[in-house]
Amino acid sequence: MFLENNIPKEQKTGWIEVVCGSMFSGKTEELIRRLKRAQFAKQKVEIYKPAIDTRYDDEDVVSHDSNAIPSTPVPSSNNILILADDVEVVGIDEAQFFDDNLPHVCNQLANGGVRVIVAGLDMDFQGKPFGPMPHLMAIAEYVTKVHAICVRTGKLAHHSYRLTASDKIVELGATESYIPLSREAFNEAVKEEENKKKEEQD
Repeated sequence: MFLENNIPKEQKTGWIEVVCGSMFSGKTEELIRRLKRAQFAKQKVEIYKPAIDTRYDDEDVVSHDSNAIPSTPVPSSNNILILADDVEVVGIDEAQFFDDNLPHVCNQLANGGVRVIVAGLDMDFQGKPFGPMPHLMAIAEYVTKVHAICVRTGKLAHHSYRLTASDKIVELGATESYIPLSREAFNEAVKEEENKKKEEQD
């Protein structure tokens, strides 16, 4: 499905691929796999991530399994357009943390003949669509939804349940702050949380 763009340069057409899912589902692993394959094919590849994402490394894109690939941290999506000059493949990790202009940036790159591979959370900790991800999924030629395994039921998980009490939409963290849950486990956890708050108020 994801053939490297080996058409003569003047005839190249770009496209957008989105890899989405919950935390611990292998999104970044899949992004790195596709980018390394493109690098092996001697294509010019550039990778970007939001500057706020410093969990594992200030610069590299790093998966939870510690696979890594060098990247350029940027403060906004417009910086990607400025920096991605004369490239064949652009990778973007943690897309949900970018501003709402990211879909426009990805469209511009794809329209210019670039293969754009984007990875990100499709839902926030409340189970709501996250940042620019819904727009990106709508305009992408290819969307791959990957799943984690629910730590409570063993079923496929597509929710990232936050263990901490923070209400902030953007809160960086890993296994100490989030667990993957299935739909039923997530709904049950939300009810437990609501009941606990009621008891504390009474």
